[in-house]
Amino acid sequence: MENLKSGKCPVMHGASSIYETSINKWWPKSLNLDILHQHDLKTNPYSNKFDYRETVKKLNYTSLENDMHDLMTDSQDWWPADWGHYGGLMIRMAWHAAGTYRTSDGRGGAGTGNLRFAPLNSWPDNTSLDKARRLLWPIKKKYGNKISWADLFILAGNIAYESMGLKTFGFSYGRPDIWHPEKDIYWGPEKEFMRPSEERYSNLEKPSTMEHPLAATHMGLIYVNPEGVNGSPDPLKTALHIRETFARMAMNDEETVALTAGGHTVGKAHGNVKVDLGPEPEAAGIHNQGFGWLNSSGSGVGKDAVTSGIEGAWTTNPTQWDNGYFKMLFDHEWELKKSPAGAWQWEPIEINEEDRPIDATDPSIRKNPIMTDADMAMREDSIYKEISLKFKEDQEYFSDTFARAWFKLTHRDMGPKSRYIGPNFPTEDLIWQDPIPKGNSNYDVNTVREQIKDLNLSIPDRVSLAWDSARTFRNSDLRGGANGSRIRLFPQKDWEANEPSRLSKTLSVLEHIANKNDVSVADVIVLAGNLAVEEAAKNAGFDINIPFFSGRGDATQEMTDINSFSNLEPMSDPFRNWVKDEYKSNNEEMLVDKSQLLGLTAHEMTVLVGGMRVLGANHLGNQDGILTDRVGVLTNDFFVNLMDMNNKWEIEGENKYNIVDRNTGVIKWTASSVDLVFGSNSILRSYSEVYAQDDNQEKFVIDFVSAWNKVMNLDRFDLK
Repeated sequence: MENLKSGKCPVMHGASSIYETSINKWWPKSLNLDILHQHDLKTNPYSNKFDYRETVKKLNYTSLENDMHDLMTDSQDWWPADWGHYGGLMIRMAWHAAGTYRTSDGRGGAGTGNLRFAPLNSWPDNTSLDKARRLLWPIKKKYGNKISWADLFILAGNIAYESMGLKTFGFSYGRPDIWHPEKDIYWGPEKEFMRPSEERYSNLEKPSTMEHPLAATHMGLIYVNPEGVNGSPDPLKTALHIRETFARMAMNDEETVALTAGGHTVGKAHGNVKVDLGPEPEAAGIHNQGFGWLNSSGSGVGKDAVTSGIEGAWTTNPTQWDNGYFKMLFDHEWELKKSPAGAWQWEPIEINEEDRPIDATDPSIRKNPIMTDADMAMREDSIYKEISLKFKEDQEYFSDTFARAWFKLTHRDMGPKSRYIGPNFPTEDLIWQDPIPKGNSNYDVNTVREQIKDLNLSIPDRVSLAWDSARTFRNSDLRGGANGSRIRLFPQKDWEANEPSRLSKTLSVLEHIANKNDVSVADVIVLAGNLAVEEAAKNAGFDINIPFFSGRGDATQEMTDINSFSNLEPMSDPFRNWVKDEYKSNNEEMLVDKSQLLGLTAHEMTVLVGGMRVLGANHLGNQDGILTDRVGVLTNDFFVNLMDMNNKWEIEGENKYNIVDRNTGVIKWTASSVDLVFGSNSILRSYSEVYAQDDNQEKFVIDFVSAWNKVMNLDRFDLK
């Protein structure tokens, strides 16, 4: 009652955030497991019976898309449309929702509706997109559960382009919303937005030295600084950073030019007044109701609106899809100027009056077009220039290339084409979709099982191959996994993590079984792994049968984008107790990161590590963490011996520990930091204690089999 007597509020304001950060505040090296449980059912307002991907199939697509077309020219006084058309704003919203995608870890992108939440909703690059989302609210309200925010953001961009004359390549529905920020995404080391780029580069002069997994040049930007590197105009230098950034977002040079030009063919930049905008949405007052960046200059909207600080349109007709961008860029000479807001931009030295765009709010006025430093890079860089001139002379080719690149940008994180929903997605197979032929499911699984048993392959060989094939799956962009058996193909067959020598021997045997029975190698790999786990469980006294779902297909080398798949190569596999030397100090963090990409919970991660150790599935047969004398028997020995206080733990070297008998001083086992974290971290120890109990040996087997089966089928979207 002390708080009440003293007049202090008894409520612990911000208690949840205090609780979440206090552990890391006091013990910054403590392993944070929060990302493994960040999107549990407690954040979701719907029951677990609600399936958005099924619900959206009941949507009246034509009605929704007609309403979206009407929205484009229904200008609202509280946020009026430039030239009476919201196309530019909606395209920017869709672009910035999708443009956070990066190939390194598959995170970011438009697939979750994450633009609604911090930090994205408050990035400087997303200024005024809060207004775009609010303009969409009447449509979201009308169609309700049948359309997600994530789908609506991208659909708005597609409809915007169509309404201005572009024939788009297609659109798929089916992006479920999340209800909590994606805390698993590392956006950079900076503590402030728009800090100098040096903080994320080893050498700013070499864009390839940007810290992985980052893709953008600054904290708070989608791509690059439009004024130049660190705000200093230099088109050739900017070109180098554009090339690296877009490559990290899965785009080649031609796609990069098409996207840059296509994005700037319509709409305008806003910076007509010099003003300090109010705080971003997350920092704004409660009375602003989610609006940020309030502008105190004049009306604060329309001609007074400020976003990037750059001011002007790129083309003569900013609400029409045409070839005007390239004509403007190459038919004029350009000079550096400052916008009214003080930002660097390029303007033509001479231009005919009729070539100048009409003012966005006053049709009686024409103003100079502008180019950013990124636009000038399309003219000054020799590779970009050649592509740009080709587009300039062939409008049809440019339109088709852009439409395809836009589709890739906005659908890159949706997974294979089989997941597309709606009437308008393209039927063409695209290599970046990781196509996989339909597999045969009409065969006698028991016959194949018996043939695999007769091969006399070891449990570790079968478990390792199945795991290596399946562990490439990324829940972030739904790529990888056992389906397709790309572990047979370049580059995966040569990855250090996959033990190429052992892989080749085991594969050659299983491929013979596949060919003999006219089934996919992918099916045989998984089935062989399942049989190994079943055998190990039987050795421990438990008779189990792992569910097996046939029908996987085998991809070919021609169906595999080598450069793209290189991004899936693991730098560590904590489940097989392997890590490249340069990552040893981050071994435990990489375990959590990989578990999150696999969609595992903390207790699933725990039981999988313990099970993989006793199965003897370590990389190259190393003995770290093999805390058992019964390798190949699915026991809870890993946890029993890790919890045993008759042992003590000593440091042997970097990421190397000895487990020593307290009485004799004899080294009983060796371990890595990944092994010992299950005894040192208080949360993971609590799980380990559960599995070490005498009455939970069966629970351990059941839980391991469940987690194993989950990983083996992560990419079987046809089963979900």
